[in-house]
Amino acid sequence: MRAAFYDTPGPARSVLRVIDVERPEPGPGQVRVRVTLSAINPGDMYWRQHSTERDFQRVGKRRGRIPHQDGTGVIDAVGEGVDASRVGDRVWVWMAATGEVWGTAAEWVVVPSEQAVDLPDGVSDALGACLGIPAMTAHLTLHGDGPLHGRTVLVAGGAGAVGHYAIELGKAAGATVVTTVSGSEKAAHAKAAGADLVVNYRDPDAARQILDGVGPVDRIVEVALRDNLELDLAVAAPGATVVTYAAQAEDPSLPVLRLMWSHLTLRFTLFHTAPRDTLLHAADALTAALSEGALTPLPLHTFGLDEVAAAHEAVERGVLGKAVLDLR
Repeated sequence: MRAAFYDTPGPARSVLRVIDVERPEPGPGQVRVRVTLSAINPGDMYWRQHSTERDFQRVGKRRGRIPHQDGTGVIDAVGEGVDASRVGDRVWVWMAATGEVWGTAAEWVVVPSEQAVDLPDGVSDALGACLGIPAMTAHLTLHGDGPLHGRTVLVAGGAGAVGHYAIELGKAAGATVVTTVSGSEKAAHAKAAGADLVVNYRDPDAARQILDGVGPVDRIVEVALRDNLELDLAVAAPGATVVTYAAQAEDPSLPVLRLMWSHLTLRFTLFHTAPRDTLLHAADALTAALSEGALTPLPLHTFGLDEVAAAHEAVERGVLGKAVLDLR
């Protein structure tokens, strides 16, 4: 079978190549998925650029990594302990390459059965491929601090993948959702996702627009704490929670007294290290949201497997939407 592969860290065009490797077989508790779409996340860029020798393990006869955590496909084989009726199921896959070296950028991937989640009838591969890290991260940021119904949520960067699903999941949970973006195209995308108010964070009166539009906010889903902390403090209600899911090159300087004065809670979450039962709960919740029609796909930018380097470069440029490899 064919798979994208790298065995040294570096730029996409320097280290990524497509090779032939032996098709994997599922072990106990595992399923094998014939991949249709392999989705690419910013975290895949980090692993490619920063992997060390201990991160590389044997892939067939070679030592290296097959990238990508997320994707969609069809189960074509199961391991011991997995119900054989799962063969033929259309699934979305999450966390394929966390703790492993075999990601979804291959014609087949083997994962634990619970990490291949059935796609409800009528849900497209395009939508399924957009889930995984972005949608599960959105769920982690929103649902760790009590009920959302009747609350007001600020989603920073509502045109991004996590932001998109934070808007949709927040609305599905009964929250009022305001989001910040940097331009008209992103504003249109965030509005289409269902945001009640969209504000350009570059506007000098951005905080006033939020307070006049929806009032103080109870939850903040934050992608850039260092850059946005002043805005967050300006619009946060007393006792609000700010949940950060991304790190910047420079850490923020925290105004401790102001945070204390507002009884503000700072919480941090990372998909890759979240408790397993939390992730399984998020996967179940996303399946329910799919069945209810609450989630929509991101704009897709589709590449062939041989174009994997170009796909990575598109992600590095910050393309709006989701870059995927089509392996059908």
